Amino acid sequence: MLRALHHGRRLITTARTFARHDALFPLDLLPQTRPLHTLARRLRLVRRAAHGRPGERLAQALQEAGPSFVKLGQSLSTRVDLLGEEVAADLALLQDRLPPFPGEEAVATIEAELERPLGELFADFDQQPVAAASIAQVHRARTREGQTVAVKVLRPGIERAMERDIDFFLWLAETAERLHPPLRRLRPREAVEIFAATTRRELDLRLEAAAAAEFARNNADQEGFRVPAVDWERTARRVLTLEWIDGIPLTDRAALEAAGFSPRTLMERAARVLFTQVFRDGFFHGDMHPGNMLVDGAGNIVALDFGIMGRLDFETRVQLARMLTGFLQGDYAAVADAFYATGFLAAERHREAFTQACRAIGEPIRGRPLVEISFGRLLGQVLSMAREFEMETQPHLLLLQKTMVTAEGVGRSLDPGVNLWALTEPLVTAWMRENLGPEAELRRALAEGAAAARRLPALLTRGERILARLEREAPANAAPPWLGSPWPWVLLGLAVGLALG
Repeated sequence: MLRALHHGRRLITTARTFARHDALFPLDLLPQTRPLHTLARRLRLVRRAAHGRPGERLAQALQEAGPSFVKLGQSLSTRVDLLGEEVAADLALLQDRLPPFPGEEAVATIEAELERPLGELFADFDQQPVAAASIAQVHRARTREGQTVAVKVLRPGIERAMERDIDFFLWLAETAERLHPPLRRLRPREAVEIFAATTRRELDLRLEAAAAAEFARNNADQEGFRVPAVDWERTARRVLTLEWIDGIPLTDRAALEAAGFSPRTLMERAARVLFTQVFRDGFFHGDMHPGNMLVDGAGNIVALDFGIMGRLDFETRVQLARMLTGFLQGDYAAVADAFYATGFLAAERHREAFTQACRAIGEPIRGRPLVEISFGRLLGQVLSMAREFEMETQPHLLLLQKTMVTAEGVGRSLDPGVNLWALTEPLVTAWMRENLGPEAELRRALAEGAAAARRLPALLTRGERILARLEREAPANAAPPWLGSPWPWVLLGLAVGLALG
């Protein structure tokens, strides 16, 4: 009860903020809350002079509401299925910037986390941050060994503040599901829980360091692309130290050309790296906006900020490739099959209608050159049909869709005459041949058989333990209990079957 009263008061305050920006339209998503939007207009709580598209007004309201709302808005920018493509695109432009906190507090955090005086860690440390966001700020420093580094430090008290806001968002999601049970299919509570998990991971900078290290290892063979090295000695839960990168933003075409770098070459490199992240590795950068991609003095594309990363399992990658190929070839039944195969769609009664909807999306691009096709928007249109076809929400696929749209925007800034997917399509086709052909199927079957064989000794040992326990527990002079139990024979048959396989 106290929780509801506390959050109810905060809801009123937040609603006023959103009303001032005429950003209460998300209330129209629920029949039960739609009258509240109408009432707010009649009471003239909504500012009539608010300008911009709905998504722009919502972004402004979130910005005013505070750092957690900005982070939530950025998370919701992946939910084209919930808010629509245009609103999601506007939320993707939310800038996560805040006034910096005092440098003395950053120094105190560094010394407490690393348990050493600042002078033992750094020869120089600039207390004026170079960037400040809702969760952390970044300082430039030079180590005792002479290396220039970027030191990311969490804001004081940010963990407690975020937990309070997460609890408020969870209460809102629970209330929405209670008011309108059909909304549960879109899993608003799960969306908040994913946001909470992502935010908590961002609040442990060791996890970001680990993501950077994994990303660097995955891309070690990518010529012309690199990831800043992690300084593990100066990294802890609330402090992250990375190699400092001086470079030109990837979207600054004029500066790149003035430095002697070919935008076309950089775009080809970016396409190859994106393909590698998504299809080969299944581990991709989920926040690839222009500020997180620089070109260093040697012409390498350098990725920054690894707080938001996405993962796709092999089966999802296969079906994603089939879906993209199906749209290109006009095979909309194959597109629908891909969505059903991954479990995104379960209701078979919708298959024909979903196939027809995919045709409505795909036919307008049939025969057009790849340079004119946006696969990010294409995927967004499909995902936006979630409510109509009872599609299960897929957080990582939604994150990928946002990444695709952002990457395409970067590509257009580099070379408007070349489409990112025109460069990627041959790589995807080759990957499909390599991973979906008969030889690939045979390799997977052999690998699965080998894995089963490796599990066989443990399975037999477990069976022996079960038999021994049954014998110990049996009464004296009684027949062995395993004679009347089917399980020993099931285990034996399974073991023999695995061995023969």
